[in-house]
Order: sequence, then C-alpha cells, then structure tokens
Amino acid sequence: MAANELPIILSCGCGLDVHKDTVVASIKGTDIPSQTKTFATFTDDLYSLVGWLQGYGISHIAMESTGVYWKPVYHILEEFFEIMLVNARHIKNVPGQKTDKKDSEWITKLLLSGLLKGSFVPDQSIRELRFLHRHRRKLMGMRTAEKNRLQNILEDANIKLASVVSDVFGVSGMAMVESMAQGQTDPLVLAALAKGSLSRKKALLIKSLTGKLTEHHQFMLQFVLQSINHIDDQIAQLEARMDQYTLQYREQMQLLQSIPGVSRQIATGIIAEIGVEMEAFPSHANLASWAGICPGNNESAGKKYSSRTTNGNKYLKTTLVEAAWAASRSKVNPVLADKHRKIAIRRGQRKATIAIAHKILIAAYHVMRDQEPYQPHTQDCAVLEKRRLKRIERLEKQLSSLKNTSYN
Repeated sequence: MAANELPIILSCGCGLDVHKDTVVASIKGTDIPSQTKTFATFTDDLYSLVGWLQGYGISHIAMESTGVYWKPVYHILEEFFEIMLVNARHIKNVPGQKTDKKDSEWITKLLLSGLLKGSFVPDQSIRELRFLHRHRRKLMGMRTAEKNRLQNILEDANIKLASVVSDVFGVSGMAMVESMAQGQTDPLVLAALAKGSLSRKKALLIKSLTGKLTEHHQFMLQFVLQSINHIDDQIAQLEARMDQYTLQYREQMQLLQSIPGVSRQIATGIIAEIGVEMEAFPSHANLASWAGICPGNNESAGKKYSSRTTNGNKYLKTTLVEAAWAASRSKVNPVLADKHRKIAIRRGQRKATIAIAHKILIAAYHVMRDQEPYQPHTQDCAVLEKRRLKRIERLEKQLSSLKNTSYN
C-alpha cells in the first residue's frame, strides 16, 4: 500500500458534496469503477440519484451537513441507504485543491476507510418536534423585541409606567397600556385601572402616567399590541402542536420533570434536541461535549490555556441555562441551588449557572437511559441535612438566650 493510500474498510460507498442546486456524487469500490456524477436537487433528480446508486449496489453514503441544504437530500435518501451525516469541519480537503468533484471523492475515500464519525440525526418525529421547538424560541424572541418597542413608545411619550410597575405586561400594566392605545390620556382614569397592591401607589402612578401622549403614540401602541397578540396566538398554536408530539413521550417527560429546574417546556426542549434514545451518545460526557456545555480542552507543551466551553447545540445550551437558573432558586429540592451558591462564591454567577446546566444535562442522560426518576446524591443530601440540623440547633440556642434575657 502506498504511503498516501488509506486502508479500505467498506467494499463500496458514495460521497456526496451537497449544494443548493446540485449534488455531486462520487462512488468507489472494489468491484465497481470509480465515477463522479452531478445531479440537480429537484425531487425527481434526487430519485434519479437513488436509482443510479442502487444500480451499482451502493448501501453506504457519507455527506456533509451543509447549512440546511443537506436536509431534503437526507429525507429522500434515508429510506434507501445507510447515511452518515458528517460535520464539514472534520473532512476538509487539502487547501488549494478544492473542487466539487475532489470534495465528493475525498468524502468517499474517508467513508470506505472508516475514518468518518457520523453526526447525531434523530428520527423523523423528534426532528419535527425540534423544528417546532426552535421556531417557538424564535417567536418568543420576536415577542420580546415587540415588547421593547412598546416600552420605547411609552418613554417617547414620557410615560414612566415602568418606573412604578414591576411588570408593564402584567394585568394592571396591560390594562393601562390598552386604555392609552384607545385614546385615554387622563392619568386619574388610567391609575384607577390598577389592581391589587399596585392600587396603593395611586399617587405615584398618576405622576408616572402624566405625559404627552399624541395620536401618533396611540397608533403605534395599537400596532405593537396587535403584533404581540398575533405572536401570542402563533406561540399557542405551536405549543398545542408540540403537545401532540410529546404524548408519545409522556413517560420521559415525567422523568425529566423530576430534575430540579426542569419544567414541562424545558423537558420538551431537551427531548426535541437529544431525543429519548441515549444509545446515540456513548456516555454522558460525550453528550455534554456535543451540547457544548462542558469545559473545553486546550493544552500544549504541558501548559493549560483557556478552558471555555466549546461550540455546541446552542438551542439545547439555552434551554439548559434556563433550567439551571430555575434550579438555583428551587426551595423544594435545594441540592442544585446549594451547589450553585458554592460555585458562584468562587467563580461567579455565570460560570455557576453553566456548571448547574452541565449537571442537569448529565441527570437528564441518566434519567432517560435508566428510565428512573432523578435522585440527588446521598452525600449531597446528607450535607444539606447536617447543615439544616446545625442551623436549628443554633437558632434554638438564640431563642433560649432571648428567653433568659430580661430588659426590665
């Protein structure tokens, strides 16, 4: 074997270089001639690609995960072949010698030599749930942007509602904003819409609601409120559709919600990104690395450099950070909250939150792999219980001391 030849593991295979309008396919094997052919990405042309590959007895295909262009190709070919989706960074060809034909031939060589590592591609149901979940996140971002625009309109009219009301988009705040959008400018009338404890701040409310609300401001308030309501309706539709998908994962949803900080929506996000079959990940460490939620490795000549988290699944990372934030404030199961507090003292809030997100992902892996609810480590529970008893003892001593103290 020549020095630049790669060992052959598979007898035949195909490498695909995928683009928006074309797919370049190269086949190679022990009993078939090496060939390269270009196909369009129209559906009929992709089925022609299927027929061409089947004619040569091809069963294994490797392809780059190029943007979104790989998805329609994958959806059609997955029914007929065993496909390995590969990160484009892992199969870069020699610089200065790049053509579509050489790229597809290089992918074929790597496939036949067993040097490719496939990306995680869940089944169709999980892929559809993932699409819905990610679109929901985008809509929530759009809603937040619209709410910020509404705040800017109020500030432009010198309405200082946000300085008095903790949540402008609560019941009282929205009642006032909607009334202003309909043309009401009298601060006394607007302040009368306050509910609950906010009604005790009536004088301050009147002061904050005294501004210069023009017809232009009223039009813009109506326009933004309509946009927010429309986005709310879209989010509700997506959540109803997602609930239909999660019905088949009812057991896994309940198990995930046993983890502190994991709500129903967080559990849906975790399943949408990693599925429910943990066989795709050899270990919890592999899953954490794939998600980009663990420290990176950067060492040279015995010297360690930055160990910041690596790039991973940004949607999963965001979902886990939300769960960590909730867990750090949990009173029901304070184990993770206590861990967050300890790390935050030494390393800061942000690193502590990422560390708790890492722990939640590890817990999710074991919960779904073993099909058992979350159980905190016995040692951590023992430490918290010991601390609780010591605090009780200390408070009892203080109480006893106060009982025996007289100021007469």
